[in-house]
Amino acid sequence: MGYMRTAILMAAMTALFLGMGMLLGGTNGALIAFAVAALMNVFAWWNSDKAVLRMHGAREVDARSAPDLVAMVRDLAERGDLPMPKVYVMETDQPNAFATGRNPENSAVAVTRGLMRALSREELAGVIAHELAHIKHRDTLLMTVTATFAGAISMLANFALFFGGNRDRPGGMIGTLALMILAPLAAGLVQMAISRSREYEADRIGAEICGQPLWLAAALAKIEGFAQRIDNNAAERNPATAHMFIINPLHAHRHDRLFATHPNTANRIAALKAMTPGAPLPTTARSSVPRVRPGAAKRGPWS
Repeated sequence: MGYMRTAILMAAMTALFLGMGMLLGGTNGALIAFAVAALMNVFAWWNSDKAVLRMHGAREVDARSAPDLVAMVRDLAERGDLPMPKVYVMETDQPNAFATGRNPENSAVAVTRGLMRALSREELAGVIAHELAHIKHRDTLLMTVTATFAGAISMLANFALFFGGNRDRPGGMIGTLALMILAPLAAGLVQMAISRSREYEADRIGAEICGQPLWLAAALAKIEGFAQRIDNNAAERNPATAHMFIINPLHAHRHDRLFATHPNTANRIAALKAMTPGAPLPTTARSSVPRVRPGAAKRGPWS
Protein backbone atom coordinates (compact mmCIF):
# COMPACT_ATOMS: atom_id res chain seq x y z
CA MET A 1 0.00 0.00 0.00
CA GLY A 2 2.88 2.38 0.80
CA TYR A 3 4.43 1.83 -2.62
CA MET A 4 1.06 2.43 -4.30
CA ARG A 5 0.63 5.77 -2.52
CA THR A 6 4.14 6.76 -3.53
CA ALA A 7 3.53 5.81 -7.18
CA ILE A 8 0.33 7.89 -7.24
CA LEU A 9 2.18 10.83 -5.68
CA MET A 10 5.01 10.56 -8.21
CA ALA A 11 2.51 10.52 -11.07
CA ALA A 12 0.69 13.58 -9.70
CA MET A 13 3.89 15.56 -9.14
CA THR A 14 5.17 14.57 -12.59
CA ALA A 15 1.94 15.80 -14.17
CA LEU A 16 2.29 19.13 -12.34
CA PHE A 17 5.90 19.37 -13.47
CA LEU A 18 4.85 18.71 -17.11
CA GLY A 19 2.19 21.39 -16.89
CA MET A 20 4.77 23.87 -15.68
CA GLY A 21 7.07 22.90 -18.52
CA MET A 22 4.27 23.43 -21.03
CA LEU A 23 3.54 26.92 -19.68
CA LEU A 24 7.19 27.87 -19.68
CA GLY A 25 8.23 26.50 -23.07
CA GLY A 26 5.30 25.00 -24.92
CA THR A 27 5.78 21.51 -26.35
CA ASN A 28 9.56 21.66 -26.08
CA GLY A 29 9.25 22.80 -22.47
CA ALA A 30 6.94 19.89 -21.71
CA LEU A 31 9.41 17.42 -23.25
CA ILE A 32 12.28 18.85 -21.24
CA ALA A 33 10.14 18.79 -18.09
CA PHE A 34 9.24 15.15 -18.78
CA ALA A 35 12.91 14.21 -19.07
CA VAL A 36 13.75 16.09 -15.87
CA ALA A 37 10.78 14.52 -14.05
CA ALA A 38 11.86 11.03 -15.15
CA LEU A 39 15.34 11.64 -13.76
CA MET A 40 13.86 13.08 -10.56
CA ASN A 41 11.66 10.03 -10.09
CA VAL A 42 14.69 7.75 -10.31
CA PHE A 43 16.70 10.03 -8.03
CA ALA A 44 13.87 10.41 -5.52
CA TRP A 45 13.38 6.65 -5.30
CA TRP A 46 17.03 5.79 -4.71
CA ASN A 47 18.80 8.86 -3.35
CA SER A 48 16.38 11.46 -2.00
CA ASP A 49 16.89 10.23 1.58
CA LYS A 50 20.64 10.82 1.34
CA ALA A 51 20.03 14.23 -0.23
CA VAL A 52 17.72 15.29 2.62
CA LEU A 53 20.23 14.14 5.23
CA ARG A 54 22.95 16.17 3.48
CA MET A 55 20.68 19.24 3.35
CA HIS A 56 20.45 19.17 7.13
CA GLY A 57 24.09 18.35 7.78
CA ALA A 58 23.20 15.04 9.42
CA ARG A 59 26.16 12.96 10.59
CA GLU A 60 25.87 9.20 11.03
CA VAL A 61 26.67 7.90 14.51
CA ASP A 62 27.24 4.38 15.81
CA ALA A 63 27.57 2.46 19.04
CA ARG A 64 31.00 3.97 19.66
CA SER A 65 30.22 7.64 18.99
CA ALA A 66 26.70 7.71 20.51
CA PRO A 67 26.21 4.48 22.49
CA ASP A 68 23.13 5.50 24.49
CA LEU A 69 21.27 6.93 21.53
CA VAL A 70 22.02 3.97 19.27
CA ALA A 71 21.08 1.50 22.02
CA MET A 72 17.73 3.27 22.49
CA VAL A 73 16.98 3.18 18.75
CA ARG A 74 17.92 -0.52 18.60
CA ASP A 75 15.70 -1.39 21.58
CA LEU A 76 12.70 0.49 20.19
CA ALA A 77 13.22 -0.95 16.70
CA GLU A 78 13.13 -4.45 18.18
CA ARG A 79 9.93 -3.61 20.06
CA GLY A 80 8.43 -2.34 16.81
CA ASP A 81 9.55 -5.47 14.92
CA LEU A 82 11.72 -3.36 12.62
CA PRO A 83 15.23 -3.77 11.27
CA MET A 84 17.78 -1.46 12.87
CA PRO A 85 17.80 1.88 11.01
CA LYS A 86 20.87 4.05 10.60
CA VAL A 87 21.12 6.80 13.20
CA TYR A 88 22.09 10.39 12.42
CA VAL A 89 22.66 13.50 14.51
CA MET A 90 22.13 17.05 13.20
CA GLU A 91 24.23 19.74 14.87
CA THR A 92 21.22 22.01 15.34
CA ASP A 93 20.14 23.67 18.58
CA GLN A 94 16.43 23.42 17.77
CA PRO A 95 14.96 20.19 19.20
CA ASN A 96 13.51 18.17 16.31
CA ALA A 97 13.73 14.87 14.43
CA PHE A 98 12.72 13.12 11.24
CA ALA A 99 12.96 9.70 9.58
CA THR A 100 13.76 8.89 5.98
CA GLY A 101 14.46 5.95 3.66
CA ARG A 102 12.75 4.10 0.84
CA ASN A 103 11.79 1.09 3.01
CA PRO A 104 12.35 -0.28 6.54
CA GLU A 105 15.48 -2.12 5.36
CA ASN A 106 17.01 1.13 4.07
CA SER A 107 15.91 3.68 6.64
CA ALA A 108 17.38 6.27 8.94
CA VAL A 109 16.37 8.24 12.02
CA ALA A 110 17.87 11.72 12.44
CA VAL A 111 17.68 13.76 15.63
CA THR A 112 19.11 17.17 16.43
CA ARG A 113 21.66 17.85 19.12
CA GLY A 114 19.13 20.23 20.65
CA LEU A 115 16.60 17.40 20.97
CA MET A 116 19.03 15.29 22.97
CA ARG A 117 19.81 18.20 25.27
CA ALA A 118 16.22 19.33 25.85
CA LEU A 119 14.37 16.06 26.42
CA SER A 120 14.48 13.43 29.12
CA ARG A 121 15.33 9.88 28.08
CA GLU A 122 11.67 8.94 28.24
CA GLU A 123 10.59 11.86 26.05
CA LEU A 124 13.36 11.11 23.57
CA ALA A 125 12.19 7.49 23.44
CA GLY A 126 8.70 8.74 22.55
CA VAL A 127 10.09 10.85 19.68
CA ILE A 128 12.20 8.01 18.30
CA ALA A 129 9.23 5.64 18.53
CA HIS A 130 7.18 8.15 16.51
CA GLU A 131 9.84 8.23 13.78
CA LEU A 132 10.04 4.44 13.77
CA ALA A 133 6.27 4.38 13.26
CA HIS A 134 6.77 6.40 10.06
CA ILE A 135 9.31 3.81 8.92
CA LYS A 136 7.03 0.92 9.85
CA HIS A 137 4.19 2.30 7.74
CA ARG A 138 6.52 3.24 4.87
CA ASP A 139 5.66 6.93 5.17
CA THR A 140 9.30 7.91 4.83
CA LEU A 141 9.58 7.32 1.08
CA LEU A 142 6.34 9.20 0.48
CA MET A 143 7.45 12.17 2.58
CA THR A 144 10.95 12.30 1.10
CA VAL A 145 9.69 12.11 -2.49
CA THR A 146 7.24 14.90 -1.71
CA ALA A 147 10.07 17.06 -0.35
CA THR A 148 12.18 16.47 -3.47
CA PHE A 149 9.40 17.36 -5.90
CA ALA A 150 8.07 20.28 -3.87
CA GLY A 151 11.53 21.83 -3.78
CA ALA A 152 11.99 21.37 -7.53
CA ILE A 153 8.54 22.79 -8.30
CA SER A 154 9.19 25.87 -6.19
CA MET A 155 12.56 26.35 -7.86
CA LEU A 156 11.00 26.02 -11.31
CA ALA A 157 8.32 28.54 -10.38
CA ASN A 158 11.02 31.03 -9.39
CA PHE A 159 12.82 30.27 -12.64
CA ALA A 160 9.66 31.38 -14.48
CA LEU A 161 10.60 34.97 -13.58
CA PHE A 162 13.27 34.87 -16.27
CA PHE A 163 10.60 34.16 -18.90
CA GLY A 164 8.17 36.87 -17.89
CA GLY A 165 6.40 38.63 -20.73
CA ASN A 166 7.32 36.21 -23.49
CA ARG A 167 4.30 36.53 -25.79
CA ASP A 168 5.17 33.31 -27.63
CA ARG A 169 4.72 31.31 -24.46
CA PRO A 170 1.21 30.16 -23.51
CA GLY A 171 -0.36 32.55 -21.03
CA GLY A 172 2.24 35.31 -21.30
CA MET A 173 2.79 37.39 -18.16
CA ILE A 174 -0.52 36.30 -16.64
CA GLY A 175 0.43 32.65 -17.14
CA THR A 176 3.80 33.29 -15.50
CA LEU A 177 2.22 34.93 -12.47
CA ALA A 178 -0.32 32.14 -12.16
CA LEU A 179 2.48 29.58 -12.43
CA MET A 180 4.56 31.28 -9.75
CA ILE A 181 1.62 31.35 -7.33
CA LEU A 182 -0.35 28.20 -8.04
CA ALA A 183 2.39 25.61 -8.62
CA PRO A 184 4.11 26.01 -5.22
CA LEU A 185 0.66 26.26 -3.63
CA ALA A 186 -0.38 22.95 -5.17
CA ALA A 187 2.85 21.32 -4.00
CA GLY A 188 2.30 22.75 -0.52
CA LEU A 189 -1.24 21.40 -0.38
CA VAL A 190 0.06 17.93 -1.24
CA GLN A 191 2.64 18.20 1.54
CA MET A 192 -0.03 19.36 3.98
CA ALA A 193 -2.44 16.56 3.14
CA ILE A 194 0.22 13.87 3.41
CA SER A 195 1.85 15.10 6.60
CA ARG A 196 -1.27 15.95 8.61
CA SER A 197 -2.89 12.58 8.05
CA ARG A 198 0.26 10.59 8.78
CA GLU A 199 1.34 12.45 11.93
CA TYR A 200 -1.68 11.35 13.97
CA GLU A 201 -1.16 7.73 12.93
CA ALA A 202 2.57 7.88 13.69
CA ASP A 203 1.79 9.35 17.11
CA ARG A 204 -0.55 6.45 17.85
CA ILE A 205 1.78 3.71 16.62
CA GLY A 206 4.79 5.38 18.23
CA ALA A 207 2.99 5.45 21.58
CA GLU A 208 2.31 1.73 21.21
CA ILE A 209 5.96 1.02 20.38
CA CYS A 210 7.35 2.82 23.42
CA GLY A 211 4.38 1.79 25.58
CA GLN A 212 3.84 5.24 27.10
CA PRO A 213 1.73 7.79 25.14
CA LEU A 214 2.49 10.54 27.65
CA TRP A 215 6.23 10.38 26.92
CA LEU A 216 5.55 11.51 23.36
CA ALA A 217 2.90 14.01 24.50
CA ALA A 218 5.36 15.70 26.84
CA ALA A 219 8.03 15.70 24.11
CA LEU A 220 5.70 17.36 21.58
CA ALA A 221 4.87 20.16 24.01
CA LYS A 222 8.55 20.82 24.68
CA ILE A 223 9.63 20.64 21.04
CA GLU A 224 6.97 23.08 19.87
CA GLY A 225 7.94 25.58 22.54
CA PHE A 226 11.60 25.47 21.56
CA ALA A 227 10.91 25.39 17.80
CA GLN A 228 9.08 28.72 18.00
CA ARG A 229 12.11 30.38 19.61
CA ILE A 230 15.15 28.64 18.10
CA ASP A 231 16.07 28.88 14.43
CA ASN A 232 16.72 25.81 12.32
CA ASN A 233 18.79 27.40 9.56
CA ALA A 234 19.01 24.28 7.40
CA ALA A 235 15.22 23.90 7.46
CA GLU A 236 14.73 27.59 6.67
CA ARG A 237 16.97 27.13 3.61
CA ASN A 238 15.04 24.01 2.58
CA PRO A 239 11.39 24.67 3.55
CA ALA A 240 10.17 21.85 1.27
CA THR A 241 11.48 19.37 3.87
CA ALA A 242 9.57 20.92 6.80
CA HIS A 243 6.77 18.33 6.67
CA MET A 244 9.26 15.53 7.43
CA PHE A 245 9.99 16.78 10.96
CA ILE A 246 7.98 15.73 13.99
CA ILE A 247 7.19 19.42 14.66
CA ASN A 248 7.29 22.17 12.03
CA PRO A 249 10.89 23.49 12.19
CA LEU A 250 9.93 26.81 10.55
CA HIS A 251 8.78 29.68 12.72
CA ALA A 252 4.97 29.75 12.73
CA HIS A 253 4.68 33.51 12.24
CA ARG A 254 6.46 33.30 8.88
CA HIS A 255 4.02 30.87 7.34
CA ASP A 256 0.27 30.77 6.81
CA ARG A 257 -1.27 28.42 9.37
CA LEU A 258 -4.04 27.62 6.85
CA PHE A 259 -1.50 25.63 4.87
CA ALA A 260 0.53 24.30 7.79
CA THR A 261 2.12 20.94 7.09
CA HIS A 262 1.55 19.68 10.64
CA PRO A 263 -1.64 19.17 12.63
CA ASN A 264 -2.19 21.31 15.70
CA THR A 265 0.15 20.15 18.45
CA ALA A 266 -2.47 20.58 21.17
CA ASN A 267 -4.78 18.24 19.27
CA ARG A 268 -1.99 15.67 18.93
CA ILE A 269 -1.28 15.87 22.65
CA ALA A 270 -4.98 15.48 23.45
CA ALA A 271 -5.18 12.38 21.25
CA LEU A 272 -2.19 10.85 23.01
CA LYS A 273 -3.57 11.73 26.43
CA ALA A 274 -6.84 10.03 25.46
CA MET A 275 -4.90 6.78 25.07
CA THR A 276 -4.31 6.83 28.86
CA PRO A 277 -7.55 8.21 30.38
CA GLY A 278 -7.16 9.87 33.76
CA ALA A 279 -3.38 10.14 33.56
CA PRO A 280 -1.99 13.68 34.07
CA LEU A 281 0.26 15.06 31.35
CA PRO A 282 3.77 14.83 32.82
CA THR A 283 6.32 17.61 32.66
CA THR A 284 9.08 15.13 33.52
CA ALA A 285 8.52 11.45 32.83
CA ARG A 286 9.67 8.54 34.96
CA SER A 287 10.09 5.07 33.53
CA SER A 288 11.94 1.79 33.49
CA VAL A 289 14.12 2.92 30.59
CA PRO A 290 17.73 2.09 31.52
CA ARG A 291 19.46 5.07 33.03
CA VAL A 292 22.73 6.54 31.81
CA ARG A 293 25.83 4.71 32.94
CA PRO A 294 27.74 6.15 35.92
CA GLY A 295 30.33 8.60 34.71
CA ALA A 296 28.36 9.58 31.60
CA ALA A 297 26.60 12.24 33.64
CA LYS A 298 29.79 14.31 33.69
CA ARG A 299 29.63 14.83 29.92
CA GLY A 300 25.86 14.68 29.41
CA PRO A 301 23.78 11.64 28.52
CA TRP A 302 23.99 12.21 24.75
CA SER A 303 27.57 13.41 24.32
